[in-house]
Amino acid sequence: MDRPLEFHRRHAAGRAATNAEMIEELFVGGGWLGRVASGKTFEVTNPANGATIAVLPDGGREEMQTAVDAAAAAQPEWAERTAADRAAIMRSAAHLMHERKEHLARVMTLEQGKPITESRGEIVYAASFVEWFAEEGKRVYGETIPASFPDKRILVIKRPVGVTAAITPWNFPAAMITRKLGPALAAGCAMVIKPARLTPLSALEMAAIFEQAGLPKGLLSVVVGTDTSGITSFIMEDERVRKLSFTGSTEVGKLLMKQAADTMKRLSLELGGHAPFIVFDDADMEAALEGALASKMRNMGQTCVCANRIFVQRDVAEEFAERLAEKMSAMKVGDGLEEGVTVGPLVEPKAVEKVEHHVQDALEKGAKLVVGGERLNANYGTENFYAPTVLADADETMLVAKEETFGPVAAIMPFDNEDEVIERANDTVYGLAAYYFTRDVGRVVRLMEKLEYGTIGANDGMPSTAQAPFGGLKESGFGREGGHQGLEEYLDTKYVSLGGVAR
Repeated sequence: MDRPLEFHRRHAAGRAATNAEMIEELFVGGGWLGRVASGKTFEVTNPANGATIAVLPDGGREEMQTAVDAAAAAQPEWAERTAADRAAIMRSAAHLMHERKEHLARVMTLEQGKPITESRGEIVYAASFVEWFAEEGKRVYGETIPASFPDKRILVIKRPVGVTAAITPWNFPAAMITRKLGPALAAGCAMVIKPARLTPLSALEMAAIFEQAGLPKGLLSVVVGTDTSGITSFIMEDERVRKLSFTGSTEVGKLLMKQAADTMKRLSLELGGHAPFIVFDDADMEAALEGALASKMRNMGQTCVCANRIFVQRDVAEEFAERLAEKMSAMKVGDGLEEGVTVGPLVEPKAVEKVEHHVQDALEKGAKLVVGGERLNANYGTENFYAPTVLADADETMLVAKEETFGPVAAIMPFDNEDEVIERANDTVYGLAAYYFTRDVGRVVRLMEKLEYGTIGANDGMPSTAQAPFGGLKESGFGREGGHQGLEEYLDTKYVSLGGVAR
């Protein structure tokens, strides 16, 4: 079995991973677990070459119960610690993330496929959430409210919601954890994490870092396995888990909403997107091209905020398509561990199949292929590579205009005027992210108000940051991650009416 990193198995005491080691155990209830109740294991493979890079215990309901039991026992003491105490541990974890950036980035690229430069960037981005919330946790303020009677006082206090859970996706295997774990820990909550089975190693590396940073045992667990429904159903059924944060598809999000009703769990849902990217004829063309390239090709187009429908005003649509094609055709495709590669493999074969289907559908319905449009099989270890692709003259009859492509395909859709493009951009059940480029200040304001999206980049193709609230509208979910709003998601508000004050 081909393993790029040396086999590693932890001992009960636990220790930090070095750059030559690969975690092959689960982190459950504050300890490392090399064998699970089922006795089963599953493989983690490299999408660039198909090699097995780790064999993990196949966790299930039993391991999740152990995790929740430990979280419920550990959380009350953590809630009573001062915000400064919690922040010190979190800052130490963030420091370790920066210190081990190269190792963490390598693990991420091995299991997920993104270019190593993007993986390095994600580790820095992931650490920023831990750093931000470590400090923001010190600013959880209450209120005093004027009472209606002289012998009463009205107080408002904030308390942690309790045990929380996170279900995270494969496309950002580190940052989607810390964006949830950071505010949970800062607020005084415990968290159990179910990462995607395609990319569990980054999650386990995060657990190792927080363990070394001094996080009390039981506050954090990472349970992963092939029985996704069994693990998830335990989370949803256990009334001790008071909040769930989920990043994934709208279909699964709706199912979780139904399941949450029985125990009245609080939810934060970051679901599907169908982002419009609008370029007006007065835009700075080079800035718009760079913004489109950054938004569209980040992680090979495998993000829920990627530009999916690129609307370009008709007078400049042809020029934009040709210049974008030049930039995309110059991108180097290959194994993400190779320096200089900017386009890695898609995460698995069915992802490539979806991209192929979308491109073929568009071409059959009249779109023009400017560049790309093919699977790249020669000289690669797997068939998970797809050429960066630009389609011109796309329209709403095509799948690329109806569904997330989740791949390196830029579909250019011409438009004539502002009112038209706003209507077309909003014509979707999704409302996660939108982008537009224009020099008209009035138009900047009009679009930020009229576009029905929770996250908007105005002359900015990469708007996400730890200190700002990220989230969607409509069927893209609800709740916010990042900013002080992200911390509020893990806090309960209590109103106290204090009587008998007057003498």
